[in-house]
Amino acid sequence: MNVLIVDDAEDIRETLEMVLSYQGYEISQAESAAAAVRVLEAGPLPEVCLLDVKMPGRDGLDLLAEISDRWPSIAVVMISGHGDAHMGFEASRRGAYEFLEKPLSEERVLLTVRNAAVRVELQHENTVLKRKITERFAILGEGRAIGAVKTMIERVAPTQARVLVTGENGTGKELVARNLHEGSSRWQQPFVEVNCAAIPRELIESELFGHEKGAFTGATGAHKGRFEAADGGTIFLDEIGDMDPAAQAKVLRVLETGELTRVGAETSRTVDVRVIAATNKDLAEEVEEGRFREDLLYRLNVVEIHLPPLHVRKDDIPLLSRHFLAQACAKNDMPLRKLHADCEAWLSAQVFPGNVRQLRNLMERIAILADGDPIPSAEAERLLRPRKSGSGRDPFTECDTFEEFKNTVERMFLEQKLIENNWNIKRTAERLSMMRSNLYKKIDKHSLK
Repeated sequence: MNVLIVDDAEDIRETLEMVLSYQGYEISQAESAAAAVRVLEAGPLPEVCLLDVKMPGRDGLDLLAEISDRWPSIAVVMISGHGDAHMGFEASRRGAYEFLEKPLSEERVLLTVRNAAVRVELQHENTVLKRKITERFAILGEGRAIGAVKTMIERVAPTQARVLVTGENGTGKELVARNLHEGSSRWQQPFVEVNCAAIPRELIESELFGHEKGAFTGATGAHKGRFEAADGGTIFLDEIGDMDPAAQAKVLRVLETGELTRVGAETSRTVDVRVIAATNKDLAEEVEEGRFREDLLYRLNVVEIHLPPLHVRKDDIPLLSRHFLAQACAKNDMPLRKLHADCEAWLSAQVFPGNVRQLRNLMERIAILADGDPIPSAEAERLLRPRKSGSGRDPFTECDTFEEFKNTVERMFLEQKLIENNWNIKRTAERLSMMRSNLYKKIDKHSLK
């Protein structure tokens, strides 16, 4: 741990160096503000700076402002023989960690430097942790569509606003939720994810709000729910459109009052949770159909962030492909592989119904199974569209009649369009210029699920 002592009085500098070096600190000295700047510019930077206020020429408060601006990682401790409340306030305003008055107490100096060093170390650890988290959850892409999403995240993340993230499956809704959490003041608090579609209807209330011992058969002890686990942080309600109506009512109450009641409990508990929800459904349509509460939609949808499907951001496919390929190679302890230019061009021309998730899985498959280096487009095509098994049908060769051919092709076409639109009936019907009732009939006709 390095400490810089800045004071025009040589005897004070020498005394402080003797006291601190005895405790194992590395010491450097400067007799003026100008000398201190030279030391700092030459490096390495100290963790702590003991800075006298009154010095010939440029005073310590002025130097403090420069240090705070240019080297904010340094904890500056101001020392003065003319201390008063106003000077202490001014030093704090300009970024000082502490203000000590002369004559200096050895014990006070050691305690202050030790505490300042601990704070600097914690700040450094937080910075490193923040950088790792940022890299892990980075949203890749340089196109206009994803750029608008990034801009929205930057504006909304520092607030306490609830956010509804919409978009097709595989577009990265959880990634957006993570970025909203990491960009907020809650980033060091819990991030709790709940897949509302994956929890059985009879267990959703217990999972979300917890239960008391004996609340139901099998409740052998008290259980803390997801909302309590996220207290102080963020809860991410994924697939919110599939939540049971009874649970919707209780979530609405938590959003309105900040209170929840465990299953089987008689008293409520207060929680401070930021809610981010996500869905691939049209919740306005779900409200019309009576499957989602309109008042809950208004509570959740303070800010909506819509994620574009991958076919809208084709310019980003080469960048994403290279990133996922490198990621897959590292994950599987393989040498780094590259894509041929014609392969990147071919990938950019494809439609990925599963969006970014499908592209990521394809890149891992390519990393493991593709031949050639750089990898040619033929290998990517082979692995994206593997030969069908015996159960698959080729209508051109396997249909015996024209009517059978028409039905087979119609089924294949409708199934592909439904997949591309995440089985959103309204959106699919609109894009096919078809009545919704007619589309429902054809889905029943072909037993599409």
